[in-house]
Amino acid sequence: MLQSKSFVRKTKQGKVLKVVREHYLRDDIYCGASICKVCDTKVARLSSSASTILVLDTNVVLNQIDLLENPAIDDVVVLSVVLDEVKNKNLSVYNRLRALCSNTLRKFFVFSNEHHKDTYVKAMVGESPNDRNDRAIRVATNWYQRHLGGGTRVLLITNDKENKRKATDEGIFAETVETYVKSLGQPNLLDLVVHPTSEDVGMEDVEDLRPSKRKVIYIEHKPMSEITAGLHRGIYHQGKLRVNRYNPFEAYVGSESIGDEIIIQGRGNMNRAFDGDVVAVELLPKEQWHEGKSLSIADDEDEEEEDVHLVPNSADDAPRNRDTIQDSSSTVNPVSCRPSGRVVGIIKRNWQSYCGSLEPMPMPAGNGGIAHALFVSKDRRIPKIRIQTRQLGNLLDKRIIVTVDSWDCLSRYPSGHYVRTIGEIGDRDTETKVVLIENDINSRPFSTQVLACLPPLPWSVSTEDLMNPNRQDLRQLRVFSVDPPGCRDIDDALHCTALPDGNFEVGVHIADVTNFVHSGTPLDDEASQRGTSVYLVERRIDMLPKPLTEDICSLRSDVERLAFSVIWVMTPEAEIISTRYTKSVIKSSAVMSYVEAQARMDDSRLMDPLTTDLRNLNTLAKIMRQRRIDRGALTLASAEVKFQIDTETHDPLDIGMYQIREANQMIEEFMLAANVSVAEKILKHFSMCSLLRRHPSPTKEMLEPLLRTAAAIGLDLDVSSSKALADSLDRAVGDDPYFNKLIRILATRCMPQAVYFCSGDLTPPEFHHYGLASPLYTHFTSPIRRYADVIVHRLLAAALGIYKLPTIFQDRPQLTSIADNLNYRHRNAQMASWASVELHTLIFFRKRPTDTEARIVKIRANGFIVFVPKYGIEGPVYLTPKGEKGGDWVVDEEHQKVKKMDGSISYSVLQMVQIHMEVVEPQPNRPKLQLTLM
Repeated sequence: MLQSKSFVRKTKQGKVLKVVREHYLRDDIYCGASICKVCDTKVARLSSSASTILVLDTNVVLNQIDLLENPAIDDVVVLSVVLDEVKNKNLSVYNRLRALCSNTLRKFFVFSNEHHKDTYVKAMVGESPNDRNDRAIRVATNWYQRHLGGGTRVLLITNDKENKRKATDEGIFAETVETYVKSLGQPNLLDLVVHPTSEDVGMEDVEDLRPSKRKVIYIEHKPMSEITAGLHRGIYHQGKLRVNRYNPFEAYVGSESIGDEIIIQGRGNMNRAFDGDVVAVELLPKEQWHEGKSLSIADDEDEEEEDVHLVPNSADDAPRNRDTIQDSSSTVNPVSCRPSGRVVGIIKRNWQSYCGSLEPMPMPAGNGGIAHALFVSKDRRIPKIRIQTRQLGNLLDKRIIVTVDSWDCLSRYPSGHYVRTIGEIGDRDTETKVVLIENDINSRPFSTQVLACLPPLPWSVSTEDLMNPNRQDLRQLRVFSVDPPGCRDIDDALHCTALPDGNFEVGVHIADVTNFVHSGTPLDDEASQRGTSVYLVERRIDMLPKPLTEDICSLRSDVERLAFSVIWVMTPEAEIISTRYTKSVIKSSAVMSYVEAQARMDDSRLMDPLTTDLRNLNTLAKIMRQRRIDRGALTLASAEVKFQIDTETHDPLDIGMYQIREANQMIEEFMLAANVSVAEKILKHFSMCSLLRRHPSPTKEMLEPLLRTAAAIGLDLDVSSSKALADSLDRAVGDDPYFNKLIRILATRCMPQAVYFCSGDLTPPEFHHYGLASPLYTHFTSPIRRYADVIVHRLLAAALGIYKLPTIFQDRPQLTSIADNLNYRHRNAQMASWASVELHTLIFFRKRPTDTEARIVKIRANGFIVFVPKYGIEGPVYLTPKGEKGGDWVVDEEHQKVKKMDGSISYSVLQMVQIHMEVVEPQPNRPKLQLTLM
């Protein structure tokens, strides 16, 4: 049956066109119920024992997704009209709903009501799209009830008062979410219910919010129409709010419109904005701006005592919170100040699920077991969240997950609901789960569909592989790998053969992952979503299943493996004469750790062929490295921490800075060269759809902290180019042997993130990699642990004519979306690794109070941030203990010092200080490593 939809649209030239779209309707779309006597039950998803089948409206899905994911909610019909509406309104919830509908263990069935002749509805004259969709939901619910007969109750779940009334009038069974959950007889499920808003049903169950009974705490957010107009006129400024990790009452909004960061100080000026929200900001009068960024470090207990202010009538009487800095002079000089402002509206929320625990409290008496509790996130940047729970006694000693539902201007704290329990507070496995959840890391076991894509074990190179004309047999080469100790997912190996003419043949051989991970398969889809493997202190979260990462693809010694090779002919001066690319079969002769490879090169008694190959590679790598540096590549530094872990308890036994050796740099140099060569090859063939990696040049604002620090210690840094900065860093040598590394660490922190991008989205000058001083770069050398490399392998294979380019490469918006996801996953993996280090640092020092030396890296009004070289740890040191009066510390911005007003004591940036380190718990369930001056 064919329905026609027609509408008119205006072209860019101003012509009016009539557009007619055909809409096909069918009568053979199955209902999905096992008990149905009409439909084919082979495709049924709803259980045969279901006494009630649920039909959900769109708002229930959008607001109650945490409840729907609970196994107690099943036998659910998801209408296509609801699915489409959810997709348009919230992609994250849509993806979670799709996961529920595709999970074979859950009873969720998608019914195409928009294409069934008995459930499709046309919009009526004057009817809004929302009202039309609500009517379509009621029509489909009614159809299900008639279709299945009286044996099964079909129940519409809606919190919309008007929709529920109309459903009842039409003879449809309808209930609110809360009423239905109560009927299940599982009181704990009520903790998952998001309380309805004032437009919805059931407000009698929500606490009285009438203004007459409660004071206004925050200003109302401006409507989007006013925000848009204000942004256009330059009254407001848009940007992403970032909360200071050391002070949750201090935030920054990077604004392109004024070319600077706007300081947002105090909860009042943040106005209910969360870290990561895109906000509209109004600048405060200049007399309320702050000198530089030298705000306070907030004490862990500050949140308890922060004043809650009434809403100011204007910017002139905006609240001044207790965490305001003391300036070095009695008056503020607007010329040298940084812009300060307040949030007037939220453009895009970044609310997520948060991990933490409930604030300790006594068990309430009576009240039907319902308790109002405050949730404290492990992330100090997140404010406390008010929740209702019926299981307080079971949650007080647990790490739990809570989601934010709303934040009314009458409430000091946002409101949310309990989602689930993670485990016991303080348990290492629990705290590791928290790290993974907070950083959106998928650590679930691989599904049966994904594992079904793997070749059977044991796997070995076949005759077909050896006879493949597109694959070269390189088993005769002396190939070897050099990796961190204990590495099992070995995805790169090298060879270096001296040629009769004095040149060298050098090969980089990368595991041929795409031979096993085919485009469009469940295995490929899973890898693309995970994006990268995640390395924690004591475990690894794989992007691909272990049979691939540790066996089939891993380039282990004395085993034939498939590879993708980049092979150069190089002169003794490391000049590349020729480059070729080939799929290959290799047989690694040795697997070495960096320490073992270094020991071989350093032992003058060893003259065997393998050691000679290593030394030749190292000689070439040093030349290549120096050439890169001469070109302007930066040699930066980071505080990488290495733990020695007990193999039985998995507790840390020792901690220290990761040591970089020549062997590390040698391998890095050839991996960089392979990545550059492959980038050139794929871009030559696919100029619009290559996946590349760029490192944007740092802005002046980014480099300002480094320049301010350098100037304070009499160091002249030239940041006009990467070459100028590299040369300046080389000259930054002091009496302290650690001085240069510290300056390089500070420089690293001023750099923007390197990112993946689709070549068709930018112009060639924007492809540049600032840190490597390279016009082109990509990732090719780690396909076992990075999905970006998998994509690049497919591009290179297509460029060589081995395979056709998958159709996805013709969809540039999809490629851009993949690149965005890779950047998101890469960043999250980094954050998870750092959080894991922080967790194990706490475990290590819990029973080991330590005295050591540290360097001051940031100055604040009431203390400073120090870096501890021995352990690679950074943290705040307070000059004024909580509650102590008469501190009178002031900041000297120009000389980067903090000093007593009487000048008796001062501390300056990069100064060495002696500190005491121990684990304390100033707030329940929030342990921290406390650093104090000795």
